Amino acid sequence: MQLFVRYQAHPLPFFTRSTKPFSLFHSFRFFTHARFSREPDLEKPVKEADKLSEMKQKIVDVGINFDFTSAGQYIILTCPKCKGGRSLERTLSFHINQNKEFAMWRCFRMECGWADRVFADSVNQDNKLNLSRKTEESLGLEPLSHELTAYFADRMISEEVLQKNSVMQLSTDQDIIAFTYKRNGVIINCKYRNIINKKFWQEKGTEKILYGLDDIKEADVIIIVEGEIDKLSMEQAGLANCVSVPDGAPQKVSSKELPSPDKDSRFMYLWNCKDYLDKASKLILATDGDWPGQVLAEELARRLGKERCWLVQWPKKDELCCFKDANEVLKNLGAGALRDVIGNAVLYQTPNFSTRQLK
Repeated sequence: MQLFVRYQAHPLPFFTRSTKPFSLFHSFRFFTHARFSREPDLEKPVKEADKLSEMKQKIVDVGINFDFTSAGQYIILTCPKCKGGRSLERTLSFHINQNKEFAMWRCFRMECGWADRVFADSVNQDNKLNLSRKTEESLGLEPLSHELTAYFADRMISEEVLQKNSVMQLSTDQDIIAFTYKRNGVIINCKYRNIINKKFWQEKGTEKILYGLDDIKEADVIIIVEGEIDKLSMEQAGLANCVSVPDGAPQKVSSKELPSPDKDSRFMYLWNCKDYLDKASKLILATDGDWPGQVLAEELARRLGKERCWLVQWPKKDELCCFKDANEVLKNLGAGALRDVIGNAVLYQTPNFSTRQLK
């Protein structure tokens, strides 16, 4: 818990044990935005300064007050709509893109969720349309073909599960699967996978959230996996209270102190889903069994609170190795075995990461 002490904006209150689980999210007090203020870079083109000036009045007009002039970073402000609720927390994630063409924000209080964008007047209409609200039509998505349905069937995932999670394909390329990331039924992001070359990519200029977020709205136990197919596999086994991270696993464990939320860009999806995760008393980390999967589990546990994290133990495949992930277990051992893996998760303990493996 001392990791966060140096970031307090106010002294932490004394917590007594209550029925609500303790979370590091709860104890964190966000930086004031003034603390991150920097002197403007005088060498930047005047045109960029003009873009920022164009947006500034629009931002003030909706009630957002800020004095942060550096683009490309996230800052946490007070939401003018909900004022942070009873806790008066700073819950508005605010971002100006690197080119200073638009500003975007979202309140990550579940009861609020206010989100919008404003653009510099000089930004052309095409760019604005690229950043508009995503729909299946605007993304060019269509139902899965028989070939892609068979692709998932080979992985023991049914059409029912695919349809429930709005798994689709690009209408312009039937080799590309589209995983729609939704919140309250609205598409926030979309991640694509080419089944031929196995490449992944996501929509640009979108907010990072967990895949399957609507499935954990009221969940007290949440399973976190490393990929969309593993999320679908859990649901196939009857474990719908599962989400996937959007970006895969890092290669090394950081030896540094945890960054503040606005600088935690790699794990921004956790802060954007904070209210959902805070409600859980138990978080089961079912990341891949390889080295990057262990690294991801450690980084998640550091942020979520190790005292409420549990870790799965993937069953042995043979004398030399174990199954790597949820889909491998589902395919080879069946849904019952996957449920057993989750039921037998153990309280999280940090592995013995050597200094050579830290960055």
